[in-house]
Amino acid sequence: MIPRYSRPEMVAIWSPQTKFRIWYEIEAHACDAMADLGVIPRENAEAVWKAKDVEFDIARIDEIEAVTKHDVIAFLTHLAEHVGSDAARFVHQGMTSSDVLDTCFNVQLVRASDILIDDMKALLAALKRRAFEHKDTIRIGRSHGIHAEPTTMGLTFARFYAEMDRNLNRLEKARYEIATGAISGAVGTFANIDPAVEEHVCKQMGLEPEPISTQVIPRDRHAAFFAALGVVASSIENISIEIRHMQRTEVLEAEEFFSAGQKGSSAMPHKRNPVLSENLTGLARLVRMSVVPAMENVALWHERDISHSSVERNIGPDTTITLDFALARLTGLVDKLVIYPDNMLANMNKFRGLVMSQRVLLALTQAGVSREDSYKLVQRNAMKVWEEGKDFKTELLADADVLKALTAEEIEDKFDLGYHTKHVDTIFARVFGDQ
Repeated sequence: MIPRYSRPEMVAIWSPQTKFRIWYEIEAHACDAMADLGVIPRENAEAVWKAKDVEFDIARIDEIEAVTKHDVIAFLTHLAEHVGSDAARFVHQGMTSSDVLDTCFNVQLVRASDILIDDMKALLAALKRRAFEHKDTIRIGRSHGIHAEPTTMGLTFARFYAEMDRNLNRLEKARYEIATGAISGAVGTFANIDPAVEEHVCKQMGLEPEPISTQVIPRDRHAAFFAALGVVASSIENISIEIRHMQRTEVLEAEEFFSAGQKGSSAMPHKRNPVLSENLTGLARLVRMSVVPAMENVALWHERDISHSSVERNIGPDTTITLDFALARLTGLVDKLVIYPDNMLANMNKFRGLVMSQRVLLALTQAGVSREDSYKLVQRNAMKVWEEGKDFKTELLADADVLKALTAEEIEDKFDLGYHTKHVDTIFARVFGDQ
């Protein structure tokens, strides 16, 4: 990813130096395990650890690879330059390239998962704080973009919290899914390497041994991992779209924090645009872009091919770096989001009580009017509000047919806002537990 949408900690996971460091640790731990088994001399295994503080020369490895056309062989050749050819002759014994590549890739994905999980926890904390801050802040709920019935801004934040809490669970499961390693040799039969080597290496690298690998770790694991990240991205877009709507000039129920010196437009000095949430919508598309290629990587020829390799070299870093940046950006956006309760109330009252139509409908049915006739009575008065700018309650109070079923006091009662918020505490308890 370009630096504009990257954060250093996540970028570092995917640096060549980090990759080669992981490759080295896999090889060194494998040598330890083989020495324990008596397969190689103990002094040779110990000699490999002489490189534990080496800063691997990326340019040198690239130079070797230009000749060998093989990245793992190029690395092993460079490693031999540091530990000596005698010690290095037992490095990679019985192993195949995918043992190193796949195990390393999963180590990187696990480390990336840990950052993403921390990101999600920070976002959840921000959403929870804003939910309780605006638990009773009335706003109009919308369906199809049209005024529906009253809700609260706190419930909006709580809804997003619950969604992201599910995503935290998905990220944790995705981390579990991907936390396996394989040191099983060509076609995964352990013919030239003892399964105990795999167990030792995986333990040292924080992984579980893959129950059965071929020459690669099964790619359904990676498909599930990137699918989970895609769902998280869609949830980020879900929140971003809501913020973008709320910041529309005609709505202006909330807006992104506008800092001192910030400019909204090169042409129009008055502009304050929802640039962060629009950016997040775009970043979500980039994350989801990895899902289909990850799914297509599941089907490989026989025990192995490398059709997945070029895909993963791109989507591994790009997707995790992008999602890390997006989660951090969304957390800051939510944390500083400016809320306008007065505008929310004004918007809700724009159509003069129209949003209470269901309460009147239900009251008429409870008073003995058929549902069909009740609907007609309410709708004909509601349409006067839409088409003539009338006041809904005033029209109901002037409708003789309505007054046959309901008293004026009963009609007045149906315009109590508190009716719509009476279960907010119940919903909050379901989402956040007892506070």
